[in-house]
Amino acid sequence: MDNLRKLTMLAALIATMAAGLSSCASSEKASPGVADNQSGTDTLKVGVTKPARKSLDRKLTVSAELVPFQEIDVYAKESGYVRQLFVDYGTRVKQDQVMAVLEIPELEIQLKQDDAAIKHAQDEVVRAEHDLARVKAVHETLHLQYKRLSDVAKTKTGLIAQQELDDAQGKDLAGEAQVDASQAALDASQSELTSTQVRRQHDQVLFDYSRITAPFAGVVTQRYANLGTLIQAGTNSSTQAMPLVHLSEDDVFRLVIPIPESYVRYIKIGDPATVSVTALGKTFTGEVKRFSPDVVANTRTMHTEVDVRNTDGSLVPGLYAEATLLIEQKQNALAVPLQAISRSGDQSSVFVVGPGNKLDVRQVALGIQTANDAEITSGISPNDQIVVSDRSGLKAGQIVSPQTVEVTEYKGQQD
Repeated sequence: MDNLRKLTMLAALIATMAAGLSSCASSEKASPGVADNQSGTDTLKVGVTKPARKSLDRKLTVSAELVPFQEIDVYAKESGYVRQLFVDYGTRVKQDQVMAVLEIPELEIQLKQDDAAIKHAQDEVVRAEHDLARVKAVHETLHLQYKRLSDVAKTKTGLIAQQELDDAQGKDLAGEAQVDASQAALDASQSELTSTQVRRQHDQVLFDYSRITAPFAGVVTQRYANLGTLIQAGTNSSTQAMPLVHLSEDDVFRLVIPIPESYVRYIKIGDPATVSVTALGKTFTGEVKRFSPDVVANTRTMHTEVDVRNTDGSLVPGLYAEATLLIEQKQNALAVPLQAISRSGDQSSVFVVGPGNKLDVRQVALGIQTANDAEITSGISPNDQIVVSDRSGLKAGQIVSPQTVEVTEYKGQQD
């Protein structure tokens, strides 16, 4: 029995030792695999692109309201009743086209009076001319008589009495005075004729204002009067004169845009502008025609006007439009996507994948910038690989796996 118990205990000990050895062998097999996983590292992938040579355009887009090139209220120069009206809302007129005719009875009567005064003055001139001719003839006769007597007195002394010679000389001088008086009367008559003619021209000019004409070609946007309406003269600002119509020149429109002071130095007369009218779904070509020489103090903007030709007549006053101006342009600029640039205060930098795929931080100097790209004037070369993917967590000296990516450009508006 003791031997059997000893054999049983020995068998159990051998089984326990065998299980322990098996467990150790299994543990030793597993240990190398775990070490491999712990010692291995995954390399971070980053998106990169190379700088490109391209033309960069910097643009400014400003919204403003389209207004006619010029628009006015058309007033009457003289008071009168509307006898004829040739225009209405939307009527297009040419320059100097008659829009209405006023009835002014007082001026019509005045013109008739002027005609009568001219006729009377002309008759007076004719009478004065005849009187002058008569006086000249009498004076000529008296002058010849005196001359003959004077000649005889000089050749034959004592033949002509001195009394007779003095009488003849007196009549000659009196005749000459009569000629001067008649000439003065003729001059006065001619002056009166000229005065009445000028007065008639003045009244005719006033009467011509009864025909109200268009000062420029355009379209009637408002009509204030009807047939028979009494229109007051609009020459006195203190009167409550009513205009006949409101006229707008619509073949050219002004787009008044406020230019921020930071862009004032770029604006020049003749600069092209692209004018987009969203309400019409159309784009027009404009040009900077004029701007104010100073900046408005409260808004810090400069008044600038872009002229837009309304060639197809689709533009109407009051529409809002967006004017895009080319502010700055650079040809063959070395540019990188804007998303590649990191900024810290006044400093700008980019991540560059260098030799051995090691990250390097480069300080760069920027030039012209657009909505998509920025010009790099120094700090990188055309063959550098610039990181354009998410740069959060990246550090200089880090080993990465560069992957060339295509950068999507932003199609929105600039500035």
